[in-house]
Amino acid sequence: MKTVVKIAKTPDEAIAEALKELGVAREQTEIDVVEETSKGLLGFLTTKSYKVTVTVKEDLGQTAGLFLRELLVNMGVPAQVEIFRKKDYTTLNINGKDLGILIGKHGQTLDAIQYLVNLAVNKNRSEKERIIIDVEGYRRRREEALRRLAVKLADKVRREGRKQVLEPMSPQERRIIHATLQGYKEVFTYSEGEDPYRHVIISPQDFEEKNPV
Repeated sequence: MKTVVKIAKTPDEAIAEALKELGVAREQTEIDVVEETSKGLLGFLTTKSYKVTVTVKEDLGQTAGLFLRELLVNMGVPAQVEIFRKKDYTTLNINGKDLGILIGKHGQTLDAIQYLVNLAVNKNRSEKERIIIDVEGYRRRREEALRRLAVKLADKVRREGRKQVLEPMSPQERRIIHATLQGYKEVFTYSEGEDPYRHVIISPQDFEEKNPV
């Protein structure tokens, strides 16, 4: 992280000089202001000045992107990484050819890569930033497929009056099923088993309700 120290008669003046030197906007920095006083000749005149320390905030999106690119190189996978910043998270989308190896069965490999990137960039940070790793929009397509599956099986449960047991899924995918069918008439969902074999069950409403975790 780059830091600049400036001293001026006012905090705004010092901050403006520091931002100009750094070439960044104020919201991209952390600013510390210290008021300093000094006595003039024979101690009769007191003057004030302000010492301002301006530090450029770490761009975690860029840090995560660099880490992911290095990881891909070590895996022998030629690919490009795009960075998309949202309000509450940053998405790194991987583009290239034959990237199925990065996804794995139901995204298990992708989830492992995402875990490693989040662990690396958030190390020793009090405020964690959420980093999502995607491969050519796989997560969006997978979410849409899971929502369609949830509705299809819920309709089957309503028609036949028998519960449907889905295959084991990650916590994130289980949440998609639960959220899709929340408030869906005549059925409810819950999870059973231990990870990585924990799975969602869609059951008729007249069954005893369980905790949908």
